Amino acid sequence: MAGLVPAIPIREAPPVRQFYVYILASRPGGAIYVGVTNDLVRRVYEHKNGLVPGFTKRYGVDQLVYFEVYDTAYQAIQREKNIKHWPRVYKTRLIAKQNDTWRDLYDEIS
Repeated sequence: MAGLVPAIPIREAPPVRQFYVYILASRPGGAIYVGVTNDLVRRVYEHKNGLVPGFTKRYGVDQLVYFEVYDTAYQAIQREKNIKHWPRVYKTRLIAKQNDTWRDLYDEIS
């Protein structure tokens, strides 16, 4: 068939992968946990329902008070390590800068 262009298959672009550094708190000014994940909603759900053994379950640390988004796992893990080594006052300032009332952000992302 002259003049017709053969169909060109269109491949869907691979989904954009995002990685998250997040901070959970037990209450305003309470215990703090810093973590990294590729699925923030799932991970916070696991913390809230006691599915993650360890510190967060033992101390009731289940309120999402802060998070950042990264394009690569390397960037997110490096940021998590940096924040974990900060003094507590730096972490609380980071939270307060974007979430001064320490409200739980989980409902806003789910």
